[in-house]
Amino acid sequence: MKKHITLFFLFICMLSIKAQDHGEQIRSLKIAHLTSVLNLSTTEAEKFWPLYNTYDHKMSELRHNEIVKFLKHNEISEIETMSEKEASKKIQELIDFEEAYFSTRKDFLTEAKKILSNKKILLLKKAEDDFNRKLLRKYKEKK
Repeated sequence: MKKHITLFFLFICMLSIKAQDHGEQIRSLKIAHLTSVLNLSTTEAEKFWPLYNTYDHKMSELRHNEIVKFLKHNEISEIETMSEKEASKKIQELIDFEEAYFSTRKDFLTEAKKILSNKKILLLKKAEDDFNRKLLRKYKEKK
């Protein structure tokens, strides 16, 4: 039964990919991958996915933080020419970002422990990492 549900979910994800933008396509594939690896019971899934979706949204917002954009889009020479006062401000933004990032991750793991076994939480982390590696590999292959 679980295999049928997983296959159905994957099928729906594949159908919806054509109608979505690139980010949503990746998100759908990620959810399908996590679903197949985690093999959640119906009860677990009902509680887990709303929590995970909220967490994923918060992490996405953090990845679009100003300090992240600054570090991605500025050259070393631009950083070398900034004043110490400007650099100090950027360092504080970086500290704030890192604190928010790890706090969000910690809060998610704490809440996930109320829903999933420790093994499934480790499987989740492994599945996320594997998915990200596969995505990066596909990206490199296209270049």
